[in-house]
Amino acid sequence: MSAAATAERIEALCGRFRLPTVAAEVVARFRAADQAEALETLAEVLELEATDRDQRRVDRLRRTAKLPAGKTFETLERERLPRKLQQQLDELARGDFLERSVNVLAFGLPGTGKSHALAALGHRLIEQGHAVRFAPTYEIVQELLAAKRDLELPKALRKLDRFELLILDDLGYLKQHAAEAEVLFTLIAERYERRSIAVTSNVVFSQWQEIFQSPMATAAAIDRVVHHSAILEFDVPSYRTAKATAEKARSRSRAGGSGRSSTEKNANASSSARTRRKARSSG
Repeated sequence: MSAAATAERIEALCGRFRLPTVAAEVVARFRAADQAEALETLAEVLELEATDRDQRRVDRLRRTAKLPAGKTFETLERERLPRKLQQQLDELARGDFLERSVNVLAFGLPGTGKSHALAALGHRLIEQGHAVRFAPTYEIVQELLAAKRDLELPKALRKLDRFELLILDDLGYLKQHAAEAEVLFTLIAERYERRSIAVTSNVVFSQWQEIFQSPMATAAAIDRVVHHSAILEFDVPSYRTAKATAEKARSRSRAGGSGRSSTEKNANASSSARTRRKARSSG
């Protein structure tokens, strides 16, 4: 790295660490003291500090995200997904959609990988330094209901606003009562065009009235989540069903193999007994 590039890097890192005076003075003072060669070592130490800070931030974000452990892109069976869906996930993993407050809507039958895919997206975004929160929808709804009872709903919404992406898992899995539907709609309206929401659901839009209770609230909720959104369609067989079927097939295969083995053993034993009896008779 050239001397000029080293100096620029030092100033940039000091600015990142909120050390404006150091950024403005350190390079000039090292040069005035005839210690310009030491600037490269200083830059290396600052780079180490930046790396360490980044890792601590990722660790902190991962703790607060409450993402399912192990549900990453590395463990996602991508070959089961349509190519278009794979491409959509790759594009979202870059994180650009967060700057535009785009929502992510994942639809599909149970067991098709919706939750795994969005959890994997959350893990990838955290590695890039973004704040993410993952939770079953009912959990977030209950948090907001408790806050509303305590007259602290605005405070609870501000707390969730810290997360650039809020992942609501299994929207519509449980039927919402009027009060629950109200706080859920409030959350969606509050984040509209400001922060991204990601949703997994096996309930199509035409059935969302069961969630939001009234046609007007349903239409308003759909309008807000769809206006800026990426829709992911998990039109694939259930992973859990396929896995269970494969396990049963293997179990039957093992059982069949054991049965044949026992039969063969019994046949061999009978043959040996007949042989011994013939030998005694001949003797």
